[in-house]
Amino acid sequence: MLAASGVDLAWQTAEFWRRQIFAALPAGISCRIKGAGWQPACPETADMLDPIAQHIERYMDLLSARQKMVAANIANADTPGYKTRDLDFQSEFQRAALQSTDTTSPSAVEVPGLKIKNDGNNVSVDREARLLAENALRFHIAAELMRSELRMVRSAVTEGKNA
Repeated sequence: MLAASGVDLAWQTAEFWRRQIFAALPAGISCRIKGAGWQPACPETADMLDPIAQHIERYMDLLSARQKMVAANIANADTPGYKTRDLDFQSEFQRAALQSTDTTSPSAVEVPGLKIKNDGNNVSVDREARLLAENALRFHIAAELMRSELRMVRSAVTEGKNA
């Protein structure tokens, strides 16, 4: 029973993050989730990999940028005067999704509301560790979504050869 509840929890967590990714798509992209599976049903599939795959790629790029920022925050946890930096993840993803050729790197913002230590540093290692774990989970889910997209393309190519 314990293993089943762990599997259920993992599935619910994966579903939550999958819906978060699709919810962050701009209003111009109209996609719906097909059943309870991972494959999105989008009418705009002109390329080999549909727009969802392109958005997943941009999402993973943002996750990578956030990972670097969190690592820099942790590395500077003892640097006097250092201020914690992070991404406004939602707005950065929407900006990246709207631009077909996004060459600008995501902009870092100073995180408000953190406790400032005597040396002027406001890095919370506990917060950063939580962000690392959250980021790893998001990246894993995005990688699974991308694998699913690639499986669909491989299946279509294989079916085309057999026809």
